[in-house]
Amino acid sequence: MLKWTRFNIISVTLGFAFLYLPIVLLVIFSFNESKLVTVWGGFSTKWYVSLLSNQGLLDAAWVTIRVGLLSATVATILGTMAALTLVRYTRFRGRMLFSGMIYAPLVMPDVITGLSLLLLFVAIGFDRGFWTITLAHTTLTMCFVAVVVQSRLLSFDQSIEEAAQDLGAPPVQTFFEITLPIIAPAVLSGWILAFTLSLDDLVIASFTSGPGATTLPMRIYSQVRLGVTPEINAVCTILIAIVTVGVICASVVTKRREIQRQRDERAAAAGA
Repeated sequence: MLKWTRFNIISVTLGFAFLYLPIVLLVIFSFNESKLVTVWGGFSTKWYVSLLSNQGLLDAAWVTIRVGLLSATVATILGTMAALTLVRYTRFRGRMLFSGMIYAPLVMPDVITGLSLLLLFVAIGFDRGFWTITLAHTTLTMCFVAVVVQSRLLSFDQSIEEAAQDLGAPPVQTFFEITLPIIAPAVLSGWILAFTLSLDDLVIASFTSGPGATTLPMRIYSQVRLGVTPEINAVCTILIAIVTVGVICASVVTKRREIQRQRDERAAAAGA
């Protein structure tokens, strides 16, 4: 059993302070009356109201949301299919190459990924814009979804699927009525992770973007280079709130499904 010493308590406190104190300060100063982000001038929400008239930030936010939703959805579908292939079909020609292609973007620097995608789009004559960013984010986030779903499939009891097929259910029906509901928490977690990564990406989007397709991180970075404004603090606070709510919702859904799964297992054991 871990014994909490003074050194452990101080280390944990300093670690959490280093991680979260800057975020807390950013949220606090987003409600600052003063234009100076480091000088407190009183409580005010005027910078959030000011965001409504900043068309550049609104357009960038709309592009980011569309890219995130579309790329996360496609990445979740492809990542789930890739995870099923790696777990269920252990022997096929090219499996090692396929597995390497799935895991490579996880360790590849974003600069290399972005540059390679840029060269690809230029080589095939694909105009850069909304769709190139979406394709790039799908390529990146699909790998994370595959890893999350694969970890769930490794502990999956395939006898449940075999029982459904013995009762006459075809493979497709078995997947949608048996397999998918059981791995749904992992799929949902993968989708949220993919959406968060797309929302946060700056490097790859900078390489693959074009005229009229500026994401919110790109817009924030371009404004920060000219100086931090309270509006930037307000935008970042909204992003933090969105991510926090998403993580909490995913945790609640996952917890409830896990509790329901344990209840079903106990009921099945009692019935047997």
